[in-house]
Amino acid sequence: MMELPDDWPTELAAALQPRYVIEREIGRGGMATVHLARDVHRDMLVAVKVMHPHLAETIGSERFLREVEVVASLRHDRITPLLASGSAGQVLYYVMPFVDGESLAARLNRDRRLPVPEACSVARDMAEALEFAHARGVLHRDVKPENVMLTGGRAVVLDFGLARAIGRANYRRLTETGIIVGTAFYMSPEQLREDRNLDQRIDLYALGCLLYEMLTGEPPYTGRSVNEVIGRIIKGPIPRAGRLRPEVPTALDDVITRALAKQPADRYATARDLADAIERASAQPE
Repeated sequence: MMELPDDWPTELAAALQPRYVIEREIGRGGMATVHLARDVHRDMLVAVKVMHPHLAETIGSERFLREVEVVASLRHDRITPLLASGSAGQVLYYVMPFVDGESLAARLNRDRRLPVPEACSVARDMAEALEFAHARGVLHRDVKPENVMLTGGRAVVLDFGLARAIGRANYRRLTETGIIVGTAFYMSPEQLREDRNLDQRIDLYALGCLLYEMLTGEPPYTGRSVNEVIGRIIKGPIPRAGRLRPEVPTALDDVITRALAKQPADRYATARDLADAIERASAQPE
């Protein structure tokens, strides 16, 4: 057990203790710090995600708490559920079960690429999670490597609640200020244009981006600045994974191309459709 950090607000310490016994920090990024803790009431390890104040100011505490609670009822093996959430002073936090594994981001940072069968398996697991959430009217809006955990040979999707809350904020402003700059690589053209009436196909686009990255070692669109990446996503040609990794089956490359279509109507309609297409393509001879 460790003492709470000295710079934590008194209100936050009071909100978490004595139920959550903080053990150590296990992650830190542009949006939040993550701490391993023990939930004394449930006698289980949990991850406490504490949002950075500047993000809390952008989202707003009432909207954050309202939106993350919407997904509290999502219970699926491929989704990490929300256990609790709250506001303490100017700080927002939420609690989820601790997943003993490695993020997809860390795996790609270490190995750069995944074997083709493993990449397809991870993508199908993610599609299963998205299908479950979409059927209940919940979009993720922020599918990216940091939000996927690899554990026990399977993939688990994190942060549905946070993504929904941020999805109601101004994405362009958040990316340009660097708060969620990594998200821009996986955002669909219609999100970047700030179109109205977004649907599940934004998540399918992002899943296509992740499958491309798992196979090639880089996102489909890169650039020297966020604005350059955004321009390529909206107007640039759709890249082929086989250009960077010739052993990617042509049929699988075709699946990715359809998932990355500029117009939502040209993509797969559902996560199940995309998962089935990945399975068929990965089973074909190279």
